[in-house]
Amino acid sequence: MKKLNTLFLTAGMLASLTAQAQLRVEISGVGSNQIPVAVAAFVDEGQSPTQISKVIKTDLERSGAFKVIDAGTISDINSVDAASYKARGADALVVGTVQKQPNGTYDVRYKLMSTIQNAKISQLDQQAPAQFTRLSAHKIADDVYEKLTGVRGIFATRIAYVTQQGRSYRLEVADADGENVQLALSSNEPIISPSWSPDGTKVAYVSFEQKKPVIYVQNLITRQRTVIANERGSNSAPSWSPDGSRIALALSKTGNTQVYIANSSGGGIRRISNSSGIDTEPQFSADGQSIYFTSDRSGGPQIYRMSANGGDAQRVTFKGNYNISPRISSDGKSLAYISRRNGNFQLYVMDLASGQELRLSDNTNDQAPSFAPNGKYILYSTESGGRKALAVVSVDGRVKQRLTIQAGAIKEPTWGPFMK
Repeated sequence: MKKLNTLFLTAGMLASLTAQAQLRVEISGVGSNQIPVAVAAFVDEGQSPTQISKVIKTDLERSGAFKVIDAGTISDINSVDAASYKARGADALVVGTVQKQPNGTYDVRYKLMSTIQNAKISQLDQQAPAQFTRLSAHKIADDVYEKLTGVRGIFATRIAYVTQQGRSYRLEVADADGENVQLALSSNEPIISPSWSPDGTKVAYVSFEQKKPVIYVQNLITRQRTVIANERGSNSAPSWSPDGSRIALALSKTGNTQVYIANSSGGGIRRISNSSGIDTEPQFSADGQSIYFTSDRSGGPQIYRMSANGGDAQRVTFKGNYNISPRISSDGKSLAYISRRNGNFQLYVMDLASGQELRLSDNTNDQAPSFAPNGKYILYSTESGGRKALAVVSVDGRVKQRLTIQAGAIKEPTWGPFMK
């Protein structure tokens, strides 16, 4: 309950920010082995501002991992013959209740039943203020996803991105499904390269509001901002260490852009790369011991890895003559990046152990990949119908989503961490 309260508190303070453009989500493709799961309408969910069962169904369908079956309404969740739903093709059954409390909060309870064993697999009881009943539904979907796949769900996580309409730039935060959009920063100058802190309470980004690129860290709860780098020349590409204590960045203060490390509270800037080329787009490895970055030291942009303390670098990408924007999965096993092949900039993912790569996009102008915290999906910017849009693809390439807004461009996405 303590963790859930922390999540509610963080989201609640964010909710005080101004909501603006709503994302629209389009889904295509399905997983290779979908799990059939029946979801019943929650008892008395009409009392809640959120139709809990609808959010759960949408989350599970959006993942591509489940075939959702409408179980109708089950009025007594303590006396359910789950086995009877096996005949309807379901391997599992989701049931629940919603009850409004005298203090105005909502008691949201759910059970996950095995139709094969006719037994309870999991349950979750939550007390949620009205504005967070939707978050409660996401947490239930996360629990269903984890119990049935063995992988932690990402429906209660958030994403950050930049929208542009004319000369108006907005750094926005939304739920992973594009709902509940909140404004973090608005500017008449470009905002680029947002990067979540590991605890999900801060975002580092580059703002041109001082008529030059400057790196800031903004607390999403208090909105307090700290300047991390305002050196001579370009200050760009901030990226957090896994423990949140350091930020890798790219600075050009001595000439060619090189990789540096700074304290996440500001100060302590020290150089860790030293090449005659351009070294940029640094990303910490999952264990924080290495830095992946883009360098043209071999004559064209390729992805390299070096110690987080600096030193010699090893080249990681060899296929294609233009590979940029490295991003590492949370388990450290996969590398996502953008590769130019036949004139197209497309999203690829590489198994770092085998070096085997897979193209995940059929578009021609992909940018800024970002792994979901469970490593099963990648969020990136692309171009659709001549407009900038966001897309999500599963790491096997089977499930795809596209997120658009009604007007303007949406770009520079980054997927937030699991909330603690």
